[in-house]
Amino acid sequence: MTTLAPVMQGFFTERLAQRGLSQHTVTAYRDTFRLLLHHAQQRLGRPPSALRLTDLDAAYIGGFLDHLEHQRSNSVTTRNARLAAIHSLFRYAALRCPEQSLLIQRVLAIPHKRHDSTQVCFLNRPEIDALLAAPDTTTALGRRDHLLLLVAIQTGLRVSELTSLTCADAVLGAGAHLRCIGKGRKQRCTPLTKPTARLLHQWITRRRAAPAGPLFPNRSGGHLSRDAVADLLAKYLPTAAAACPALASKNVTPHTLRHSAAMALLQAGIDTATIALWLGHASTKSTDIYLHADLAMKERALARTAPHQTPSGRYKPTDSLLAFLEDL
Repeated sequence: MTTLAPVMQGFFTERLAQRGLSQHTVTAYRDTFRLLLHHAQQRLGRPPSALRLTDLDAAYIGGFLDHLEHQRSNSVTTRNARLAAIHSLFRYAALRCPEQSLLIQRVLAIPHKRHDSTQVCFLNRPEIDALLAAPDTTTALGRRDHLLLLVAIQTGLRVSELTSLTCADAVLGAGAHLRCIGKGRKQRCTPLTKPTARLLHQWITRRRAAPAGPLFPNRSGGHLSRDAVADLLAKYLPTAAAACPALASKNVTPHTLRHSAAMALLQAGIDTATIALWLGHASTKSTDIYLHADLAMKERALARTAPHQTPSGRYKPTDSLLAFLEDL
């Protein structure tokens, strides 16, 4: 019997290292297998180090994916991401354990689940103004939170990109911009408006922050976590919703701020190729979701289109009395 432990250890120390994957991808894979091993321990009654590859057959993996959806309430997108990590492990196992080729083929044959595409949630200008006004800027914590929300809405940075920023990443002279390393290890620069650059300069100067220090530090001076950003956003949403009730009906997450930045660019007339570069998308296909979400753009297109089956020409009454009245 082939034990699982050496296969999984080789997968992380050899295969992922050879592929040169980013730390974010390695972390996502690690979290997937932590969930899988805990689930297997509870269901099979054996510690993870004693599990065999044959314990993780296609039927078990299918049950684990159902567990993610129904017990953990994960979305189909998250389920598919977990399955992609499992597929990657089993492709590596095919080289290490050829005697288990039939079991491995059955696991690799598990398809990704199709799902309905939903429109992106984004904030309009009154909602953005209400959210930015929620933090108390008379305190250092409030100034940090206000500036973080402002930068997120203006630049459209992902949460991981936002929290990893250092003070040296903020170039605040002529042509002010933020530098970041995004998804796929792509480096990009995102421009800043003069008021935002001015606020960032005041924020860094007042703190006397070191260039290598976090741009948005936590209470202990380290980098904020993704959960911390979600928590601070949730803290200010009730205050913002009191000023702008439309916010109460929206599911606002940190990624909603990224969507809001993209929609603001689109509504300003920026083409999707430029928006894709701004957001760090690999292709414009990822940016097309914003075209579907922009109802105002559809309404403008409708206004330029003549209604179907509309009679042309001037109205001509058929009755002689109506014709007489029309001629008066």
